[in-house]
Amino acid sequence: MASRRRPRIHALFFPLTTFLLLLAGQAAAVNTGETVVFWGRHKDEGSLREACDTGLYTSVIISFYSVFGHGRYSLDLSGHPLHAVGADIKHCQSKNIAVLLSVGGQGGEYSLPTNQSAADVANNLWNAYLGGGRKDVFRPFGDAVVDGIDLFIDQGGAEHYDELARQLFSHYKYEMLLTATTRCSYPDHRLDKALATGLFSHIHVRVFGGDDVSCATHHRETWERWAAAYSGSLVYIGVVASPEQDAKAYLPRKVLFSSVLSYIVEKPNYGGVMIWDRYYDNKTGYSAGKAA
Repeated sequence: MASRRRPRIHALFFPLTTFLLLLAGQAAAVNTGETVVFWGRHKDEGSLREACDTGLYTSVIISFYSVFGHGRYSLDLSGHPLHAVGADIKHCQSKNIAVLLSVGGQGGEYSLPTNQSAADVANNLWNAYLGGGRKDVFRPFGDAVVDGIDLFIDQGGAEHYDELARQLFSHYKYEMLLTATTRCSYPDHRLDKALATGLFSHIHVRVFGGDDVSCATHHRETWERWAAAYSGSLVYIGVVASPEQDAKAYLPRKVLFSSVLSYIVEKPNYGGVMIWDRYYDNKTGYSAGKAA
């Protein structure tokens, strides 16, 4: 049986606070929220342990649990050896860094054709990655227990993700965090039914990679629309760490702070910044303050 643990409530910081103070000309400290990063999309990004040891992130989201819904369940971690991830999860948690598992992604084979399939996926997540531990369910990370589940639904229909959220939350609400990573355009039609349940404590809005041209130019307005729609959730602004990923949507650090964060940081449900992804963040030094 995997050990059961309740996710910690973090008193967290954003590593670039000093830069924001210089830009804003403020004398007092500013709470710039949490820094979330996606890990698992590039074999050359380094280990999960190395990401946590940078001191740059307050949460890391493992990506992706990308095959589910038809009786098959599997991960795609871009060639990272699974046997090492469990120990790394525990290491990150020992440093008060939350580790979540993201469901879905930009590839893979997944959908939820029925409410029963949603219940089956919730059951598999519970026993394979969360606080369960049925003997007939393989745990890829051993007895390590992730702090929560993130929904990143980027293909297929919207059906039954609301049921997945209810199944996860009703049974495991004291054992996990439930978050969502959405497209920038509001609403995200693949997740709007799930978000309507009101069960998501955190929403990461990707102000990049969207079909809507305004996503690449109206980052602040996009975030504010999401924040107004989900006032009961902490809403994060999701950015790319390099123009290689999305040249039109890339926000240089100075622009991020002066044109976006300085306006939204004091909003009551501002959560922080989500970085996509660890490989490019490591390459450019975006979170560390080395990028332009």
